Amino acid sequence: MLGYGYYYDPTYILVLIGALLSLWASAKVKSTYSRYAKVYSRSGLTGAEAAQQILKNAGIYGVRVEHISGNLTDHYDPKAKVLRLSDSVYGSRSVAAVGVAAHECGHAIQDDVDYVPLRFRSAFVPVANIGTQIAWPILLVGLLFARSYLLIQIGLLCFFFGVLFQLITLPVEFNASARAVRILEETGMLDQEELKGTRKVLSAAAMTYVAAAAASILSMLRLILLFGGNRRRD
Repeated sequence: MLGYGYYYDPTYILVLIGALLSLWASAKVKSTYSRYAKVYSRSGLTGAEAAQQILKNAGIYGVRVEHISGNLTDHYDPKAKVLRLSDSVYGSRSVAAVGVAAHECGHAIQDDVDYVPLRFRSAFVPVANIGTQIAWPILLVGLLFARSYLLIQIGLLCFFFGVLFQLITLPVEFNASARAVRILEETGMLDQEELKGTRKVLSAAAMTYVAAAAASILSMLRLILLFGGNRRRD
């Protein structure tokens, strides 16, 4: 107890570490992308053109390439079979844009070849969403009202589903980046010097997923420290 009416919770340090990691990763990817967004590829391809060419070379004709507003909002939608590229990627001819477009094509190729981690992640999305939405309400009811150790354990399990989703995401993202670099090298869309910049952009982007997973794990650890020992004594 530090002063009247104030309680110091040392587990907040875990939340702080997670937040700092996420902020660092976000700043890193933005600065790295900004740097290589100014380096134009010798091929002259835009992000959209590179994506269309990669998909064609892979024999994938059922995926549309569309523009989406925002900055670095690029993603592949496996349900709609649509690859969406952001403002800074779709029409840009930079090595950063081509790299990001190739990464999203990596996801489309994963979908086409039934890459198991992608299938598992897609199937796990509703479980993770529901789990993260109901985890805190269940924990609070279990702790403050019912004083039920069982409810607390269920809440922790629901929160863990979100953590597990972050961990499942890692191999999917790393594999998509590896596919992107390999394709860009084999097709000659980018030369070796340009590939160095692309690797840095994709590595920085991957760190955002690593940071998100680390932050989730730290939050889970904090919940275990706070609520894990609250077994009801009869």
